[in-house]
Amino acid sequence: MCGIAGLIHRGKASNVGQEMTSMLLALKHRGPDSTGFALYGQANDQENDYVMRFKVAEQEEMRHGFDIHQQVVDRRAAVDARLAEQGAKVSNMEEATEYAFRYRFAFSGDLTRLVKYVEDLDGVEILSLGRSLELVKDLGDATVVSDQYKLGDFQGTHGIGHTRMATESDVDIRSAHPYWAYPFNDVAVVHNGQLTNYWGSRRALERRGHRFMSNCDSELIAVYIADSIERGDDLEEAMHRSVHELDGVFTYLVATADKLGMAKDTMAAKPMVLYESDDFIAMASEEISIRSIFPHEIDTFDPYEGEVRVWQS
Repeated sequence: MCGIAGLIHRGKASNVGQEMTSMLLALKHRGPDSTGFALYGQANDQENDYVMRFKVAEQEEMRHGFDIHQQVVDRRAAVDARLAEQGAKVSNMEEATEYAFRYRFAFSGDLTRLVKYVEDLDGVEILSLGRSLELVKDLGDATVVSDQYKLGDFQGTHGIGHTRMATESDVDIRSAHPYWAYPFNDVAVVHNGQLTNYWGSRRALERRGHRFMSNCDSELIAVYIADSIERGDDLEEAMHRSVHELDGVFTYLVATADKLGMAKDTMAAKPMVLYESDDFIAMASEEISIRSIFPHEIDTFDPYEGEVRVWQS
């Protein structure tokens, strides 16, 4: 089943953390196992300033592992050491949970090398790294995750999110959505559906040097879009091409530092409802999600088969 949602404000920042929490909570019935947010704040003026979200354990390990707490301490210390070795100058460290952290740092070196060096550590996974993207995902519904990570007052221009019903993989953070397109900072995807040419497309991208953290087809879409942009496409061109090159039934949302896009396959089997005004756009798997953030009557519509739409913040 699963549920996806997204929103974007044109020309201003808003409390996208609370808005996305409300939208995703309204979709809880579509996916009670985990909830994920990809939120976009306003980037710092410093070109080499980054925010990194990472985890060093799974929630279930913390609940049941007798020796995991010392491992968490050791793994975080190892992350700190490797960042320092590579020349990253950390200016702020926040403990989002006892196993998940938020770092802000300055770095002017090879970002791909830095990420690979950090993620070579056992048990460490970088959830996102970017100038405006902050990706948070964990077990539980939207309220549980939002409260746990203090997202209720997150100010930003846009965001996407996902509620997951686990059908083919484990109930853990690694299998939760959204997915970040490593190592392309600020690209994230949520997706409802299934790709039938996943392995062939993945192998082609791996031959181009890309790495995957999961076996989830949503991550493939993120890497596909980021790779297309790196090769010269703008976001809309990359999405139009994806509709024809990615086989299966799907509706997906993709976000970059300043844009939000939506695409449906040519059969349009997976639902999507849209609301659009001059300064605000919202979309979700069900209309109830959009109405959760509006106190008044609104008009919504369903995109057509094969449709691609992109909005600028």
